[in-house]
Amino acid sequence: MEYTLKAHMPGLVARVVVNVGDKVEEGQELAVINCMKTEMSCQTEKAGVVKEILVAEWDEMDIGSPMIILEV
Repeated sequence: MEYTLKAHMPGLVARVVVNVGDKVEEGQELAVINCMKTEMSCQTEKAGVVKEILVAEWDEMDIGSPMIILEV
């Protein structure tokens, strides 16, 4: 089963803090979005393994844009 982390606010990807293959826990920060000079953490709601990273630093995000896919 897969879980897709989606952007919860518009902005730019400031950084991705995981790599493909990393094991992550529920509530763990996976990426950070910068919106109007404010950094907001993007945390996973599920534990799993990072399957695919769909974004890179400074990519523009809209609300609901897919960012990271986990195998749960």
